[in-house]
Amino acid sequence: MSYIPARTAATFALLLALLASSQAHAEKPLDYNRDVRPILSENCFYCHGPDPEHRQADLRLDDEEAAKDYAIVPGDIEGSEFFQRLIADADTRMPPVESGKKLTPQQIATLKRWIEEGAQFQQHWAYVPPQSTEVPAVKNTDWAKNDIDLYLLARMEEEGLQPAPPADKVTLIRRVTFDLTGLPPTAEEVADFVQDNSPDSFEKVVDRLLASDRYGERMAAYWLDMVRFADTVGYHGDQDHNISPYRDYVLDAFNANMPFDQFTREQIAGDLLPDATIDQKIASGYNRLLQTTHEGGLQEKEYLAIYAADRVRNVSQVWMGATVGCAQCHTHKYDPYTIEDFYCLAAFFADVNEAEHFKVGTNALPTKRPPEIKVHSQRERAQLTSLKAKLAEVADDDAATTERLQKQIKALNDAARLTMVTESITPREMRVLPRGNWQDDSGPVVQPAIPTFMGTINTAGDRATRLDLANWLVDAKSGSGALTSRVFVNRLWYLLYGVGLSASLGDFGGQGEPPVHPELLDSLAIDFYEHDWDVKRMIKRLVMTAAYQQASDESETIRQRDPYNRLYTHQSRHRLPAEMIRDNALAVSGLLNLTYGGPSVKPYQPEGYFRHLNFPQRKYHADKKDQQWRRAVYVHWQRQFLHPSLKAFDAPSREECTVERPESNTPVAALVLLNDPTYIEAARVFAARVLTEAESTDEARLNKAYLLALSREPDSYEREILTKILNENRELYQQDPKAASQLVGIGLKPTESNLDAAELAAWTHVSRVIFNLDEFITRN
Repeated sequence: MSYIPARTAATFALLLALLASSQAHAEKPLDYNRDVRPILSENCFYCHGPDPEHRQADLRLDDEEAAKDYAIVPGDIEGSEFFQRLIADADTRMPPVESGKKLTPQQIATLKRWIEEGAQFQQHWAYVPPQSTEVPAVKNTDWAKNDIDLYLLARMEEEGLQPAPPADKVTLIRRVTFDLTGLPPTAEEVADFVQDNSPDSFEKVVDRLLASDRYGERMAAYWLDMVRFADTVGYHGDQDHNISPYRDYVLDAFNANMPFDQFTREQIAGDLLPDATIDQKIASGYNRLLQTTHEGGLQEKEYLAIYAADRVRNVSQVWMGATVGCAQCHTHKYDPYTIEDFYCLAAFFADVNEAEHFKVGTNALPTKRPPEIKVHSQRERAQLTSLKAKLAEVADDDAATTERLQKQIKALNDAARLTMVTESITPREMRVLPRGNWQDDSGPVVQPAIPTFMGTINTAGDRATRLDLANWLVDAKSGSGALTSRVFVNRLWYLLYGVGLSASLGDFGGQGEPPVHPELLDSLAIDFYEHDWDVKRMIKRLVMTAAYQQASDESETIRQRDPYNRLYTHQSRHRLPAEMIRDNALAVSGLLNLTYGGPSVKPYQPEGYFRHLNFPQRKYHADKKDQQWRRAVYVHWQRQFLHPSLKAFDAPSREECTVERPESNTPVAALVLLNDPTYIEAARVFAARVLTEAESTDEARLNKAYLLALSREPDSYEREILTKILNENRELYQQDPKAASQLVGIGLKPTESNLDAAELAAWTHVSRVIFNLDEFITRN
C-alpha cells in the first residue's frame, strides 16, 4: 500500500479545522475499546482483520504489532500511512468508495487523536476477565441506595447530569410486578403498597414477587427465546415434537433459584452427570431444541452438518455472547475465532444421538424424535409420592377413599409426557468443512476444544466432553466463567433497565458495543459468580437501587444529550412483550388461568391460518374451557406459523437464538387488540366484572375499570371521551338487541346472566378502548 498525497485544498482545510476542533475539546485520553475499536471494526477489519484468507494488502489492523509495523507510527500523523489514506482523494481513500463505508469527520478526528496520543491498543474488553475496582466517590451522597448507584451517579456527575426523581409508588409497583412476574399487580396489591409507609415496603414487594411461581414463568419466557424452544420441528412439515417437559424444567429451575452454573451443566450435559436424575435428563433436552427434519430424500450428512452449526451458534451466543457462528465458512472477520475453532466447538456435540429420526420420523402429530422418555414434572412426582403414601395408610375397609386415591394416581400416571432427551453415543467424526461445504471432506479431523486464543480445557479423559465444556463455561477461575457471568448479568440488566450496560446483548465481539459502564459491569459479574451464581439475589440487587426506582420521565435536555438513556438518568419506558400483553388482558379481566406447568395450549386462532401446512395437512383446534386462558408462556409455539397475535407484537419464531426482541408499532398490533377473539372475550369478561363489582353509576364503573386496568382513576378528559363512547354504544345496542346478544350472549357465566345485554355490550366496547391504550401495553 503506497501513500498518494494528492487531495483537494478545500477537503484538506475542512479536515484540519475539524481535527483541530476535536483536539481542542479533548478532556482526557481516548479509550481504545470504547472510542477507537468500534470505528476500526465497523470500517476496516473486514478487509484488514483476523481472516487471513480474505485479508487485503497483507495489512492487519486488529493486531498491534502488525499495524505498527506497516501502517501506524505512534505520535506521527504524517508518517502514518493508515491515517493518510483516510483523508486521501476518492480514488485511493480508505475505506474504498465501492465498499459503501465512509468515515465521518468526527471518526477521522478520533483516529487522529488516537495516533497523536500514542496509538495505544488494548485486548478486547470481552475477553479480559472482569476486574475489581474501587467504588467511585460522588458529590451527592444522599441519592445512592447501594454500590450500583454510586457507579451510575459518578458518571452522571462527570457529564453534568442529575438522576430523575423517584417514581410514584403506583408506577413503581406496576413496573416491578411486570418485570419480575410478567403480570400486572392487583388493585389490592397496589393499595397495600401505597398505604405501607414502612422503610422496607418496596423490599417486601420484591421478596413476595421473587417467591411467586409467576417469577419463574416470566424468566422462562426470556430463556426460551434464547435457546429457541418451540413445540414444532421447524423444517418441512413443521410437525409437533415432544419437548414441553423441558419448558417446565426451566420454570422450576428459576423458581427454585437453581444456581446458574448448575443450570448450565444440566442443560448442556445433564445426561453425562453421575447418576443423572430425571430432571437432569429432561434438562439435557436443550441439545434437542434445534430445528430438525425427516423429509424424504434428505441427505443425512448435510443435516448433521446443519445441526452441528446450529448448536455452535446457539451455545456461543447464549453463554459466551459471541458470534462464533460467523466462522462456519471462514475465519471470523472481526473476532479472533478461526474456522477450526468453530468445528472444534461443534465436536463437543458429536456424541449426541440425533440421527434416528431420519429413519423413523413420521408425519404424525407429534412426530417421532428418539431418544425420548416419558416423564412427570417435579410437582407431579411430588403429588404421586404423596398420594401413594396416603393410599398405603388407608384402612382396608375404607373403599371409597381407596377408590378416590387410585383414580387420582391413575390420572397422574396418564398425564406423563414424552420428552426428547440427550443420549451419548460414540462421537461422529468432525472435520473442518472448507467454506462450510458439507460435501467437502478435505478439511482436517478435529477434536473437541475451546477457541485457541482462550487457552485449553480441563478434561478427565482422552477426549473432552460436553460436561467439560459446560464446566469451562462456568469456571470463573480457570475457565470462561467470569466472561459468562458478564454476559448473563448484562442481560438481567437489560430486562430491568430496558437497555444493557452493553446494548449488544448477543455480540460481545468487535461489532458489539462496549459497555457504557465497564467497571460496573465487571463488578456485577464478579459479584454474581462469587455469590454462587444466585439469580434471585442479583435481580433483587438490581431492583433495590435508586436508579431502578427512578421515574421514567425525561427532560428535554436529557433527551438531547442521551436519547437512548445510556447513562440511566431515568428509567426506561417500553412496550410490554407479546406474552405480557396477552396475560395482562386476561389478568385484569379475571379470565387468567394460573395453573402451573403442563402440556402446551392452543388459544383462539384465525380460521384457516394453518391451511398451507402440509405433511400432514392439519386443522387447528383451539383448547376448550379454562385451558384457553393459560399464560402465554404455555402457548403452543408453531415455528412456521407462529400465533398471529404473538407475532404482531414481535415474538420470534424461535428458529435461532433471540436475546432481544424488536419493538414495532404497527396498525396490525392495534387491530389485534381490537379484534382478536381472545381480547374481545377478555374485554367482555372485564366489562362484566366492572358491572358486577362497581357501584351502578357510570362514574364509579369508569373508576373501577381504570383501577383494575391501569391502577389509577381516569382524568377528566379520559372520562369525557369514554363516557361519549359508552353512551353511543349504549344507544346503538338498545336499538339493536340482536347485535348486543351476538357480542356478549355466548358463554356468559352464571354471575353475568342477569346483566342487561345492551349495557354489557356497550361496556365491552369501552373495555376494548382501554385495552388499546398505550398505557395498558407499556411498562413505565
